[in-house]
Formats: sequence, C-alpha cells, structure tokens
Amino acid sequence: MTKTWRAAIVLAAALALPAAALAHGGHLHKALGTIARTDGVHVDVKTTDGKTLTLTLDKNTAVTRGKDKLDATALKAGARVSVDYMEENKMMMARAIKLSTAPAAK
Repeated sequence: MTKTWRAAIVLAAALALPAAALAHGGHLHKALGTIARTDGVHVDVKTTDGKTLTLTLDKNTAVTRGKDKLDATALKAGARVSVDYMEENKMMMARAIKLSTAPAAK
C-alpha cells in the first residue's frame, strides 16, 4: 500500500509541475490598450478588456511608432499602444511599446 501512495504522489507532482511553470513568469505577454498615465519609469495601460496594467520601463524597453525608434518621452496619456511585457520579480517589465501610427492627413 505504501508503494501505491508514493506512486500516486509522484504522478500528481509530475502532472502539477508543468501547469505551475506556465503560470505567469518567464514568457512574453502581449496587450493592446490606451495609455492612462505615465510618470517617467511607469506607464499605466488600460487594456481592451478593461484591466489596467502598470508597466515598468527600463533602458531595454523599445518604444516605436511604425519603423521609427522613439524614447519614453513619446508616451502620452490617450495614445493607443501594443505592449510586450514580462513578469520579473513581481513587476511587469515592458520590453516593447508600439505606439499606433498617426492617422493620415486629409
């Protein structure tokens, strides 16, 4: 009977580990939304599903509009964005922020 319990515990652990590994950290997340607020090193993005993400910017965060590379000062409240971020040390670190292209002039 002891061998049966050991086998059951090993099987349960083997099935649970992959699910825990995929939970959040370690892979790139993507979101679409509108910038709600900026304060230099943080950007709040209200996503299309109504959630607000607080993203941390660092020197590795790429900010672009089309093919143009920009700096973080281009991020303004109300701008529509696509963001790529990773959860690191319980913070959401922005890896890329893509600003929507300006509408064509008429």
